[in-house]
Amino acid sequence: MNHFIGLVGTNSDNSTNRKLLQFMQKHFSDKATIELMEIKDFPIFNKPVSNRLPEVVKKAAEKIEQSDGVIISTPEYDHSIPAALTNALNWLSYDVYPFVDKAVMITGASYGTLGSSRAQSHLRQILDSPELKARIMPSSEFLLGHSLQAFNEQNDLKDFDQVDKLDGLFKDFQVFVELTNQLSNAHEVHKKEAENFDWETI
Repeated sequence: MNHFIGLVGTNSDNSTNRKLLQFMQKHFSDKATIELMEIKDFPIFNKPVSNRLPEVVKKAAEKIEQSDGVIISTPEYDHSIPAALTNALNWLSYDVYPFVDKAVMITGASYGTLGSSRAQSHLRQILDSPELKARIMPSSEFLLGHSLQAFNEQNDLKDFDQVDKLDGLFKDFQVFVELTNQLSNAHEVHKKEAENFDWETI
């Protein structure tokens, strides 16, 4: 059984993106384990003089490294991802590189009609950067709009069509994880490239 990290892409205490990941954790419990990861305790990124990472970042990186894949659920703030998620990804691409060649599925919930489509597009660009080098599942947007009304009292999605779509995307992600695991011949080279990348020397 696969073990995935469900990365809550916000520091909000009352996030519908956390609710979405919690629903997936419960709904897919017979297919995979999904361990929720919070980013609210990450300090504000500031390149440390000592090159020593905060313990919360080291632990998060280790869990991501050991996982079979990562599911990131992001809201949309000002047509982009939250500052807290940017901050977390900055830490997780500084002196640690757990996302290199890691299978990633992106989901998102927002209060409006469009879900988090623009934030998801931006997140794909970030995850494709030289320091992260994640493998993002293609053509797989899950956009949960009007998310404040999307869940019942049991924290289940009300819209069965949305559940059916999520079921299909999750099955696809499991296949994508299997394929990604086979594409590992250049992993050490990719990781070394991420470690050696420096914007000041290009």
